[in-house]
Amino acid sequence: MSVRPPKKLGTSTPAIEGAGVHLRRAFGFGDTRDTDPFLLFDDFRNDDPERYRAGFPWHPHRGIETITYVLAGNVEHGDSLGNTGSLGAGDVQWMTAGSGIIHQEMPHGDERGRMHGFQLWANLPSSLKMTAPRYQDVRSADIPEIVDDDETRVRVICGNFRGVAGPVDGVAAEPQYLDVRVPPLTRKRLPVETTRHAFAYVFAGSGVFANAGDPRPVATENPGMGEATTLSSVADRSLVIFDRGDEVVIDSGENGIRFLLVSGTPLGEPVAWAGPIVMNTDAELRQAFAEYRNGTFLKHR
Repeated sequence: MSVRPPKKLGTSTPAIEGAGVHLRRAFGFGDTRDTDPFLLFDDFRNDDPERYRAGFPWHPHRGIETITYVLAGNVEHGDSLGNTGSLGAGDVQWMTAGSGIIHQEMPHGDERGRMHGFQLWANLPSSLKMTAPRYQDVRSADIPEIVDDDETRVRVICGNFRGVAGPVDGVAAEPQYLDVRVPPLTRKRLPVETTRHAFAYVFAGSGVFANAGDPRPVATENPGMGEATTLSSVADRSLVIFDRGDEVVIDSGENGIRFLLVSGTPLGEPVAWAGPIVMNTDAELRQAFAEYRNGTFLKHR
């Protein structure tokens, strides 16, 4: 086995989206070569309703898939196809926007005011950009969890991990999306196919991701700030983009560590991107926005 060393380490940076939702962005609206097929990752954990209640009113998407994972609170959603629903703690929604959809997402905190979760955008290949939109809403109880002898816990949201398949299927990039908890002071090895791009996002505890040899400090670049720094460990809101290899190795800290481990097959296609619409060429992008303005954006009803 060959260890995937960290290629880049950084922290998510503050951003405001929708009608005034304060969140933190780990990556997005930049160079996608290291994260292809993934385009954007947002951390919308917040304990102040004034900083998220305005939500994400009606807006279009085309050419991508959006993956929403809720940890606390709930998200009410609706769309131009007449679909409505609510995502609660532990639930996942995998939305394939395809040829185009207009939807809204309105967050509501739990009894303590917490609205916690993440949203990931995955690109669609050119052959599927104009496919029919669809949803996969997955309840928390339907997500399998593997518990190892050392008490490491892995929720398998999408993909196959050690023979256990997640409930989300038929996704273009064939991603693996795992929620991993490693107990304190434990070394854990997690397989990841060599051909995939992979990243981890830490949201509790701390630890050190191993390099090709023993764990050691890594020269890093913060994707949000562009400033070179040196980090010897990772903690809450840390992003780790991995280099090639077939396993990720983590040494957890005194309080353990919890992180998302996401990998997918790179598409290697050109990206033309403006806001919530992602196509392959500027001409396709201009056409999409012209259709949105003239009322012909929706291809499937």
